Amino acid sequence: MNAPRARVARRPVHGVLLLDKPLGWSSNDVLQKVKWLLRAEKAGHTGTLDPLASGVLPLCFGAATKFSQLQLDADKTYEALVRLGTKTSTGDAEGDVIQTRPVAVSPQDLSRVAQQFTGPIQQTPPMYSALKKDGKALYEYARAGVEVERESRQVTIYALNMTLAQVEPAQIAIKMEAKCSKGTYIRTLGEDIGEALGCGAHLGALRRTATGNFLVSQCVTLEALEAMTERQRLACLHPVASLLPDHTVVTLDDDNAGRFLSGLRRRGSWLDAHQVAVYTENGQTLLGTAHVKAGELIPGRLLSPIEIEQMKPSLVAAPSANESRSDVSANSDLVQTI
Repeated sequence: MNAPRARVARRPVHGVLLLDKPLGWSSNDVLQKVKWLLRAEKAGHTGTLDPLASGVLPLCFGAATKFSQLQLDADKTYEALVRLGTKTSTGDAEGDVIQTRPVAVSPQDLSRVAQQFTGPIQQTPPMYSALKKDGKALYEYARAGVEVERESRQVTIYALNMTLAQVEPAQIAIKMEAKCSKGTYIRTLGEDIGEALGCGAHLGALRRTATGNFLVSQCVTLEALEAMTERQRLACLHPVASLLPDHTVVTLDDDNAGRFLSGLRRRGSWLDAHQVAVYTENGQTLLGTAHVKAGELIPGRLLSPIEIEQMKPSLVAAPSANESRSDVSANSDLVQTI
């Protein structure tokens, strides 16, 4: 008979953890794993990466979940391997081969096609995607052998760099780097490029190297996170405000800050701004987001007084049962607000 699993004592954790998502894991699986490692009460990710993809996955905890939509809307950068000459049922390496064609592609062909797929383009979402139709994910229809009509939509490819590579004796591929707008399917981009080259293609590998201002060089791996002490894991968190790098900053005195947190609009000499991050007068405490119209500061997503209190630097996590006082002293430079 299996012994009952010990319950994890959850606690408030606020911030953003930049994870280098490993291959083979779903975004939700790694989120739940990291949530368990941090013993966090509340968590969410900022858009999924397929199990076959690796790279930048910002995980939001506590108050940071209120601003996760901003990362969903952010531009992304990917590195991909597109295998030429073979089409699959899913558009990636997981699907069955449905067509093969000879490959005769030159660097000049790549240059021509790169121009064709740079800038605003129309893209039809793939059947194997999480988009919903009548409340059901498209991949559920696809697995049942049903194809439903999908409307094409405009996405933007800001930069597209491609080079030819020989990955196997009889397999030619494209190494591709693409910076794109939200909602772009790199799998579909690879398939469409294959059609434009006249040979067909499927996505062989995918890695996200940037989302918004977050880079893969800033990320921690799941393996490294598991090897850390609790205090070191908390030190990997970026502040909630890291989700608001391009916001106009507005500061409020104590009286106006309290009224703003109650949802009241404030008047001032501010210029109109679509995205505003609001702080206390000393600029140290984030209160929430807003926008300014005609000199009026209009509240958006607000932190609660409890969240603000929990995020103060003086609130430091107590050492865990697996971490001695000497461990805490030795890692004092790694202390992170929770």
